[in-house]
Amino acid sequence: MSQIFPFADEIDPRLPLSGVKVVDLSRLLPGPHATLMLADLGADVLKIEDTQLGDYLRWGWPPGENPAFMQLNRNKRSMSLNLKLPEAREIFKKIMAEADILLESFRPGVMARLGLGYEDLQQLNPSLIYCSISGYGQTGPYKNRPGHDLNYIGYAGALGQTGPQNSAPVIPGVQIADLAGGSLMSLVGILAALHGRQATGKGRLVDIAMTGGVTGLLPYQAGIYLATGEPIRRGEWRLNGGLPEYAVYETSDGKYLTVGALEPKFFNRLCSILGMPEYDEINANPERAALIRSKLAEAFKEKTRNEWLELLGGEEVCIGPAYELDEVFDDPQAQARGLVVAQNHPKAGKVRQLGLPFVLDGLEPQDVVRHPSPGYGEHNAAILDALGYSPEEIEQMRQDGIIGHEQ
Repeated sequence: MSQIFPFADEIDPRLPLSGVKVVDLSRLLPGPHATLMLADLGADVLKIEDTQLGDYLRWGWPPGENPAFMQLNRNKRSMSLNLKLPEAREIFKKIMAEADILLESFRPGVMARLGLGYEDLQQLNPSLIYCSISGYGQTGPYKNRPGHDLNYIGYAGALGQTGPQNSAPVIPGVQIADLAGGSLMSLVGILAALHGRQATGKGRLVDIAMTGGVTGLLPYQAGIYLATGEPIRRGEWRLNGGLPEYAVYETSDGKYLTVGALEPKFFNRLCSILGMPEYDEINANPERAALIRSKLAEAFKEKTRNEWLELLGGEEVCIGPAYELDEVFDDPQAQARGLVVAQNHPKAGKVRQLGLPFVLDGLEPQDVVRHPSPGYGEHNAAILDALGYSPEEIEQMRQDGIIGHEQ
């Protein structure tokens, strides 16, 4: 029985990661999103925050009530620990001796300077899986550069693929590097290392560069360029705006439809329904494609978006809405897939949150919201008590700044 990781003792056959013990030193978005997925699937995630601000995301709303923080940190526990102090590092090492996975997102070298790098902790716990998320990775000339999502997708080539032809790149509306390049790639690496450990008993370093993770999302574009030497330009290629049969069109009510009729059978059917079969050409030359695009634009301006969805939704034409966020969760498909779950939070009351983005047999959507996001340092005393410290020693740690004051 582990009092340091009590959730790990709650083995639930519905939750495939029950019993896995995770320490999360990250903050904001990439790391917390990765550990959210681990926690939702049953892992016991201990979030260790510094004694100054903790995870900055806590304070983006009334303290303790930021919906984004609650979303990203449910099913976790929180401890506040000042790792700059040797006493705190000793406590941290005691925790790490029991952990399966560590995830951190400091700049390269920070953990090593604290004596908590991969080599240090591997000696303490050879089975530890140590995941580091950074913008450019633990090696290379850019490893210590600061950056954010926009910088990473720029270096990765994804930003250069996004936007109209002969125009500036367009900033995506979601954090591609943080979530896909960082969070999801780290999950692939962590779960692969966790599986491999079953055979070897040894952990691994998982070095995630968000920039490289995003470049890994371009197998089609990069594959073509690397094989032929011909670069793909935004707004010109078949999947980034170059085709009228794969485009976004405005409707009469100022809303938008997505058309993805790439195959002849789909585009032929669409043009037939629109009463313009003479324009059902796939991969037309640029001049002809511009004409077809203009004809489609004229046609789609004749009805509202919902009228088009009613008319075309059941047809084999690959069409859909470009929803605004306030429309997404009312869609019957989203509801059928259980994308939204409800949870009771001790400060915020009942809140709606995103559930798992996939269906796992035997796991119901509501099963993932087992515990609300923790208060800052909420579990300090419980963890230190499990490590054998007395109440008097714990109080002295608060006074000495080794741990923070619970909130």
